[in-house]
Amino acid sequence: MTLDALAHLLAARARVRLATLPTPLDDAARLRDALGGRTRCPRILVKRDDLTGLGLGGNKARKLEFLMGAALAERATTVITTGAVQSNHARMTAAAASRCGLGCDLVLTTTAPSPPLEGNLLLDHLFGARVHLVPAVDPMLAVGHDEAIVAGIADAHRVQGGRPYVIPVGGSSATGALGYVAGTLELAGQLDALGVVPRRVYYASGSRGTQAGLTLGAHLVDAPYELYGVAVSGGEPEKIERARRAAADAADLLGDGSSVSGARFFTDQGFIGDGYGLPTAACVEALRLVARTEALVLDLTYTAKAMAALVAHVGSGELTPDDTVVFLHTGGAPATLTTPAAAALAAGAGWQKL
Repeated sequence: MTLDALAHLLAARARVRLATLPTPLDDAARLRDALGGRTRCPRILVKRDDLTGLGLGGNKARKLEFLMGAALAERATTVITTGAVQSNHARMTAAAASRCGLGCDLVLTTTAPSPPLEGNLLLDHLFGARVHLVPAVDPMLAVGHDEAIVAGIADAHRVQGGRPYVIPVGGSSATGALGYVAGTLELAGQLDALGVVPRRVYYASGSRGTQAGLTLGAHLVDAPYELYGVAVSGGEPEKIERARRAAADAADLLGDGSSVSGARFFTDQGFIGDGYGLPTAACVEALRLVARTEALVLDLTYTAKAMAALVAHVGSGELTPDDTVVFLHTGGAPATLTTPAAAALAAGAGWQKL
């Protein structure tokens, strides 16, 4: 499918313009130098989806443009979604609801009865969300028993005459996946303009909505690169099946009729560590390296683990100096400005060594 044809299909979907687009595609030359330079390291381009603008930015803005479009088309009065207590998706949903004049309920899992009011959680309240805390039951997956609470909140709104619109964790639905179909269209145009054919696109993969959109988008435009998802939480193979379903349903929404059965849904499970939101030594070092070379702020839950994979592949020789790779920076800076993140960054090194 041509880029123009895909743009035409996307234009037919309900959408609210929330993000500052297109986001830049920057050349990380100093990071390349730090990793061995042109004789050892591939060219690294960073797709700056941390700069989408909405609620301090991040990849969820792309999904929320279509999700909020659908909510408004259904005349919703409030949106409800779930996530971990420092969820980027929850923070940006609260911001999007504020922009659209809708109420917002967030059901957030936590391992602490009274988590500190900082980072994303502070912003949730600042944007006017009603926050409901539930205990986390599995650190590898960062999930809790939140389904009944979401259903109860939705019922309460209906009793009061409201129209709730429930957004799944991470915005990972067929409608949400359209955000990164559109993101693929944008990236493809930028790569064409540069005359660059990358070998891989690295990205952090959690609830798999981004994976569904990227994979469908790449499939539709026959993208020349390999998508390299880096898992940040457990749950395979169910999560791969979730991505397949979302991608197939998103294709149906576009009216394309294109099967994605032949598309490759892949995530590298080797960089999760002890669980979701639990930093590894490699991701801490990746965060420090990128901050000191490119002044980019990663987060220890998502983007630093994806960058740790890229750095490891440069070191092992899996990526060559002749390659070009794209790193999709999906945001997450507010979660870095928390007490646990600060402790992880300071531990064992001392701030003077950063």
